Amino acid sequence: MARRSAVGHGREAALVEEAPAGGLSLGSPADPWEVPEQRGRRGGKWGGSGGRWWIWVGRAILWALILVILVNGIRAPFERFTSNDSGTAQTPKPSKGADFPSSSASAFAIQFATVYLNYDQRTAQARQTQLQSFIPDGADGNFGWNGVGALQVQSVQVAGVDARDANNAVVTVLARATDRWFRLSVPIYTKNGAMVVSSQPALLPPPTKATLPQSGVTDRDQALESELQGALGPFFQAYAQNNQSSLSRFADGVTITGLANSVTFAQVKEVVAPKGPAGERTITATVAWQVPGAAGGNGGELDQTYELVMVKKDANWFVRDIHGTTRPGPS
Repeated sequence: MARRSAVGHGREAALVEEAPAGGLSLGSPADPWEVPEQRGRRGGKWGGSGGRWWIWVGRAILWALILVILVNGIRAPFERFTSNDSGTAQTPKPSKGADFPSSSASAFAIQFATVYLNYDQRTAQARQTQLQSFIPDGADGNFGWNGVGALQVQSVQVAGVDARDANNAVVTVLARATDRWFRLSVPIYTKNGAMVVSSQPALLPPPTKATLPQSGVTDRDQALESELQGALGPFFQAYAQNNQSSLSRFADGVTITGLANSVTFAQVKEVVAPKGPAGERTITATVAWQVPGAAGGNGGELDQTYELVMVKKDANWFVRDIHGTTRPGPS
């Protein structure tokens, strides 16, 4: 370090400091996020302290932006994977057997079963000829029958179609022969509108009888039942005749079509009305019909149960709807 003499210069003498040799600063490396502090005053204020506060704010904003980008980058793939569940619903894929012609196959199976289940050893050749329209080429002409005995069915109807794919299905028919019911499983193959029974059918047991739940009406409105017992008689009489002028007086602004004299009204045997709102009830009514017999004679009586939606206006009850009931029992 060199020092000038201050003699003769007074307060104007300048102190000159020389940097260390080599031209490199011995201070700490510069922080790229920091602004060099001012050593002097500008306009009476220090220049470094306010700038440092804004630098920390900038850092916070930058880190927040980085976190948002990271979170969105991770979340986006999961949203795409789960968009079908939480977003717009996609059209369900059709089942494998959706293109199978169930109606045509059902008719084909009925025709086949009628021939297959009717056989007689005296007319075995005629049966073989008829079966050729249904069974594969080269198959046994009797298609499993040993050619002995006889069988005759009274009725055949479709009970269901189990389509495995567009070409194959099992059509189950319900048949009645010699006062017994059974199911016949008929495998059908179809292509381009043509059909064939692909293999020998299989006999299955008839549907089992279900046991009804014990769910009868326990809380009954006996006063309303007595009131409707007499009021529904004229209605069912008009219903049997399909008398529209009379039916309109009992209907709640709807058109009710009757039975057009196919039966004759006998009596309303029972009305079951559960407790409920004062202005509307759904009830069941058991009605006895006289059914015409042969040559206009009496064919006896049938008790049948109806479900009616009744609406009360002023002091009168009107029928809004009438149909069959699914209730286990009216009483």
